[in-house]
Parts: sequence; C-alpha cells; structure tokens
Amino acid sequence: MLMELETSEGVEESEKQRSAPERETPSRMADLSELLKEGTKEAHDRAENTQFVKDFLKGNIKKELFKLATTALYFTYSALEEEMDRNQHHPAFAPLYFPTELHRKEALIKDMEYFFGEDWEKQVQCSEATQKYVERIHYVGQNEPELLVAHAYTRYMGDLSGGQVLKKVAQRALKLPSTGEGTQFYLFENVDNAQQFKQFYRARMNALDLNLKTKEKIVEEANRAFEYNMQVFNELDQAGSLLAKEIVEDGLPVHNGKGDVRKCPYYTANQDKGALEGRSCPVGTAIAVLSKPSLQFILAASVALAAGLLAWYYM
Repeated sequence: MLMELETSEGVEESEKQRSAPERETPSRMADLSELLKEGTKEAHDRAENTQFVKDFLKGNIKKELFKLATTALYFTYSALEEEMDRNQHHPAFAPLYFPTELHRKEALIKDMEYFFGEDWEKQVQCSEATQKYVERIHYVGQNEPELLVAHAYTRYMGDLSGGQVLKKVAQRALKLPSTGEGTQFYLFENVDNAQQFKQFYRARMNALDLNLKTKEKIVEEANRAFEYNMQVFNELDQAGSLLAKEIVEDGLPVHNGKGDVRKCPYYTANQDKGALEGRSCPVGTAIAVLSKPSLQFILAASVALAAGLLAWYYM
C-alpha cells in the first residue's frame, strides 16, 4: 500500500513537472523582437503620422538644414556607444555587441567636420532635451545594462532600415556629394547585406537568456527611448518655429554665438513672461553658432530628427 502511494505521488509529481513548463512556455519563450514590434506599435503610428516626417520624405529641406539633427545624433550615439563598450561582456548584452559593424560615433564625427569644419567641437553643445536622453542612456548602462538592448535595437535597426531611405532623400534634396560626405552616419561599410544582418541581430536578441519580466522592461525602455527622441524633436520644433516667426515679422537679433540668451529671439519673445529666467535658449544649447541665413535649418533639422524616428517602421 505504501509502495502504491509513493508511486502514485511520484507520477502525480512528475505530471506536475511536465505540465508546469508547458503552461509557462508561451510567455517565457516569446521572442523579444516580436514583443518590441508589438509593444512599440503606438510609437510607430505617431511617427508615421507626423507632418514633419511627411515633409522630409518629400524633400522639403535645404542644404544646410541637417546640422542641428546631426549634432543631436552625435551626442546620443556617443553616450550609447560608451555604455555599450562598458558592458560589452555583460551576459544580457554581449551577444549584441557589434562595434565594427554598427557603431556610428566615428561616422558622425566625419559628418560634423563636413558641416561645421575642423573646429566643430568648439561650435556645438548638447541641447537640454538631448542631454536628458544622454543621461538616461548613461543611467541604464551603469545600473541596468540589460535595458541597453532597447536603445541599441531602436537606433541601429532603424538606421539599417529606414535610415537608408533618408540618406537618399537627403543626398537628393540637399545636393550632398554622392561620395557620402555629410551622410556618413547612414553608411555601414562593414555590413554587406543589411537585411541579413538585421535577421541575424534579431536572432541573437531572441536568444538572450531573459525572463518575461525583463523582456517587458526592455519593451518599456524602448518606448521610453522613443519618447526621448520626441522630446528632442519638440524642442527643435518649438525653438525653430519661434525663431522663424520672429525673424520674418520683426527682424530681431539672432544668437551671438556665445550662448547669450538675451540675444536670442526666443528669449525676446518670452522675456516679459519670465519663461526663460535663469535658463539658456534651447537653440543656444543645441548649437552655439547660428547666423541669420542658417536659422532656416532649425525647422528642417526638426524634420530630419522626426524622420529618423520613422526608421522604426522599416525594421
């Protein structure tokens, strides 16, 4: 009788062990790439319906208008790749570490030199919204390295996809050299086949040993990354609209190139409200040297940055 009880309990326990994983498998084995695709759909929809994106894709920009967006990208990728280098051996990120194939900082430096000249570092500063994005990336890299997956995926997969469309639009609309000057950011010299590499990257990502809770946090972080991008866009949009309006209507003075907020039309338009007391102009912190003709590039740079978000759609 005791033997029968033990056998029965053994079978019962064995069945429990077999059935439990079967119930958990669908959630535990959910592909991270699919979770990201579905979990960021709303962000995709918002990017797709942005008027600025539509304008950019129509080529409604001028030759100098990539500068501000390139500056934001430079600071963003500098932070991202610094943290990726820091965590290149972390088990939750190491399989996605492809510096030779993906890293963009060096390419962006070439673009910055093309647009601003050899002394470009003295001319540009990180904008307020971009700084918040940069700070989040550093926080993640130093405290929750597994969430770097979200930032890497949303940036690099987009660059390999829709970014290639943007490159062609920019070269045509801005009359940039076909040899790649000004668009090195979009050139992945060590990726022979972008589509195959993206499939390989997704496979590596799906193979990461992560539980469902961590995957959900990564999806949440991907949406957070998108929001940071949108904040940068909104900053550019607001400052660009005010600057354009003031220059056209009142011919107010522009930046003196040294970050003096009192010389900025944005400040002048709001000084009676005390809106900018103790703060620098969002444009002044984004790029230190602006000339009157170059003010036009702010709106289009906003377009360029927003269009960069559209790249998610091509992943």
